[in-house]
Amino acid sequence: MVPHLVTALTGPINELEQRVLDSMPAIERWFRLEWMEHTPPFYSSVDVRNAGFKLAPVDTNVFPSCWNNLTPAMLPLAVQAAMAAIEKICPEARNLLIVPENKVNSPFYLGNLVQLRRIFHLAGLNVRIGSISPEVKKSTTLTLPSGESIVLEPVVRNQGRLGVKDFDPCTILLNNDLRAGVPGILEDLHEQFLLPPLHAGWTTRRKSTHFKCYEDVSKRFGKLIGVDPWLINPMFDKSSNLDLNDEAGREVLRSRADALLGKIKKRYKEYGIKEKPFVVVKADNGSHGLTAMTVRDAKELDALYLKSHTRHDGAHNGGQVYGVIFQEGVLTNERINDAVAEPVVYMMDRYVVGGFYRVHAERGVDESLSAPGSSYVPLAFAESTHLPQPGVRPGASAPNRFYMYGVVGRLAMLAASYELEATDPEAEHYA
Repeated sequence: MVPHLVTALTGPINELEQRVLDSMPAIERWFRLEWMEHTPPFYSSVDVRNAGFKLAPVDTNVFPSCWNNLTPAMLPLAVQAAMAAIEKICPEARNLLIVPENKVNSPFYLGNLVQLRRIFHLAGLNVRIGSISPEVKKSTTLTLPSGESIVLEPVVRNQGRLGVKDFDPCTILLNNDLRAGVPGILEDLHEQFLLPPLHAGWTTRRKSTHFKCYEDVSKRFGKLIGVDPWLINPMFDKSSNLDLNDEAGREVLRSRADALLGKIKKRYKEYGIKEKPFVVVKADNGSHGLTAMTVRDAKELDALYLKSHTRHDGAHNGGQVYGVIFQEGVLTNERINDAVAEPVVYMMDRYVVGGFYRVHAERGVDESLSAPGSSYVPLAFAESTHLPQPGVRPGASAPNRFYMYGVVGRLAMLAASYELEATDPEAEHYA
């Protein structure tokens, strides 16, 4: 299904699309050279927003779930990418242990685990699913509405190695973003590969660090193809250690939001954009108790900040808000059956393997669609993102638009690789 692009035939997106297509050989060479120097995250997903005048990532996940949302057409490409990733890390790998989120009672999340298990089984690995939750004390079979089932086993640690009963894996795949902290059972493993690494979890990771890396990547990419980096980069600011119960903390919140709104207004004026700018305020480390706030006027924060004290995301394990990120809001002008939609690009190793549209009938073009009530429409990125159609009028070709999404997704993935290198506690960092 191809979305209805409200601005498909107008505006700077067409110019950007044409520039990306014309530069495809240079872009692909540039990515190849980058991957010679940097290691991509093992897997990742990127939320992309297409405003018609701007196309930018707004969130990058290095512990992606929702693999069950991708079309079956993506499976061969995902399997190939999994093979390539495993071959680089542990060529002799035989056994893979998937460590999921502690709470796996959602049929939707179980479907995600089934799909991950399928991908790595087809990549030639024995796959088991081991939980680090203290509530999982014995092997349990969980059945999905589809009739498929998975066996959830308690993880055991023996002589510094992690596994489940009678199963010693070479590689451990985390599908748990560690927002509640790093459990000791995962630390100091002996001759086992833990993917992604522990410092990729929200205990260490900050969105502001990621988007600073993305800002650097977008500048270099903009120079490569001759476009203004702002067209693919959401501006941002951050503030750490805010006490939202304190008036001084709320004043910092208002002033930072107001300053960023001013920068966006300046850009909109430069490009002749008539839309009213907005800022999205969210937790810098995951979504820990702080609802993402869409703000068009800094004064709105006086009422909205209260949400941080009333929301508890039961799907995760809580955690402390260390600070907030103020991100330039990017409209989404895409629709599926008149409902607002945004593309989500899925990658494994350095390859785009698929994607879907996140759709929400009750959300506006300036709101987060990652909320209860959202639905998903799979897209066969595997068939389209690597096969653009040169010479086709910009805005008229789904494969060309999807190729552009894949490029932006890979730019965010590259930024994530920079980010993980910069925050690696075992790496040698030079001033």
